[in-house]
Amino acid sequence: MVRLRDENRADRRYALGRDEALCLLGGVRLGRIVFTRHALPTVRPVHHVLDGGDIVIRVHEDAALASAARQDALVVAYEADAIDPDTHLGWSVVVTGYAHLVTDAAELARIRRLLAPWAPRQGRDCALRIRPGLVTGVRLGAPDGILRDD
Repeated sequence: MVRLRDENRADRRYALGRDEALCLLGGVRLGRIVFTRHALPTVRPVHHVLDGGDIVIRVHEDAALASAARQDALVVAYEADAIDPDTHLGWSVVVTGYAHLVTDAAELARIRRLLAPWAPRQGRDCALRIRPGLVTGVRLGAPDGILRDD
């Protein structure tokens, strides 16, 4: 494993464009969804898949997130990253948008084939489709862009 000395850890941040950020997001399966519950921010880890430009997640139908999405279009933030714990090199992407429950039975069946739930439970699950509105991302890099063995 390549390590950087402490003084050389990732101290450069490079903004990612929308397309690159979504491409990176599509390369991982685990992220965190942030939504409002009882007027407070709530964060949950979930698996995701990119589908037609949207982020799709599965949740248990009794979950607080599913209940919140049933009320109306729900504003959420979705974050995923891949950051090396030793070098601090990697990237982070945050998407803000509206989450809608998937109600079409055929679409839900297709999503179930594409994506395993984060925590399998007894009972029924549902899916949420997040339409990206604001997409931001950052790549964390070494000061000179070169990794070295020290």
